[in-house]
Amino acid sequence: MRRVVVTGVGLLTPCGNDVDTSWDAVINGRSGIDIVKAWDTSGINTHIGGEVRGFEPTQYGVTFKEVRRMDDFQMFALAAGFQAMKNAGFPLDEDGLARVPEAIAELAGCVFGVGMGGVATITDCHHLLITKGPRKGGSPFHILQIISNMAPGYLSMKHGLKGPNFVTTSACTSGAHAIGESFEMIRAGRADIMLTGGAEATLELMPMAGFGAMRALSTRNDAPQKASRPFDKERDGFVMGEGAGAMVLETLEHAKARGANIIAELVGYGATGDASHPTAPPQDGEGAQRSMRMAIRQAGIALTDVQYINAHGTSTEINDASETAAIKKVFGDGAKDLWVSSTKSMTGHLIGAAGAVEAIFSALALQKGIIPPTINYEFPDPACDLDYVPNTAREKRITHALSNSFGFGGTNASLVFKRFEG
Repeated sequence: MRRVVVTGVGLLTPCGNDVDTSWDAVINGRSGIDIVKAWDTSGINTHIGGEVRGFEPTQYGVTFKEVRRMDDFQMFALAAGFQAMKNAGFPLDEDGLARVPEAIAELAGCVFGVGMGGVATITDCHHLLITKGPRKGGSPFHILQIISNMAPGYLSMKHGLKGPNFVTTSACTSGAHAIGESFEMIRAGRADIMLTGGAEATLELMPMAGFGAMRALSTRNDAPQKASRPFDKERDGFVMGEGAGAMVLETLEHAKARGANIIAELVGYGATGDASHPTAPPQDGEGAQRSMRMAIRQAGIALTDVQYINAHGTSTEINDASETAAIKKVFGDGAKDLWVSSTKSMTGHLIGAAGAVEAIFSALALQKGIIPPTINYEFPDPACDLDYVPNTAREKRITHALSNSFGFGGTNASLVFKRFEG
């Protein structure tokens, strides 16, 4: 099987609208969570979230006409993809978009993860249909704004990607699945280059009311930046966020031939199902265990080679305890020597984009030798007794990092990245 490397990354998060800003915030423990300002949250119990702020789509190759015809999740995907392709060093066209050369376009594809699709558009469309009726309340653009696969669809059009093109929709595992499936296609020879990642824009009334009714969201409205506190004993739910993460994967041979800058190597992917419960993982994280073991086995490394885990770490009571139990089952006595952190403590939970954003943070941790912290870790929980890199980043030169993503429906994915040394 062919070796697969990361040659470009792009981020749009509550912590910043590019890679450098987001990474700087995360390693310095700055939260992007605040009171939601885009709409009135007074009718629900949770008033906080991780909003993308100061976003100007036209800075990322989106035209004014396209802005009117796209849902936010699509524009978020385009912004992250624009950054990743440019970062990967592909040639720019007259509009400043990085495009793959036509000669290799059929071996360049795009798989993107989206958990819920055009939620804002669905809500607006329903309102128009109820108030104006079907003759005046419809729009020829509504369907394109709603469907999730228009994220990779638009990305392929912007960057000339004529290879495999589809969306993965698997709740909070969507972004990680997109990266993993892209990895497998490159390894198998079905593509040489893949633009992959995840995008989500669900910081809207309907999803927040729904998650709130499930008692899944934090209600720490008086201290927004303290609300997301993975593995802390006083955690009271996750904080919803929005954004996108994109990475360019390609064969090592192709990357070297074009002189690309290599950020990290992707060496393992695991994907499993709990077959247990719609929302709650097994107490011992049995499905997560198998996902991590599968990724490590494919990477061809020993358990002791894994030094850092970017945890799913949602800041919910059951999930954090289950993931901790799973890590301890997989790594045994070696679990105590792992560095485990949840960057959701700063970004919030980006749902379909979470796995992609966290995979990028994992790759950057390898490249830069810095492990992001878990902020707001103040009160140890006996059920969560690992080293969660509390509150302060650590400078550590590591060789392998594992990124976990788990979602409703009992879906699990794990990715193993390796520091690239030639």
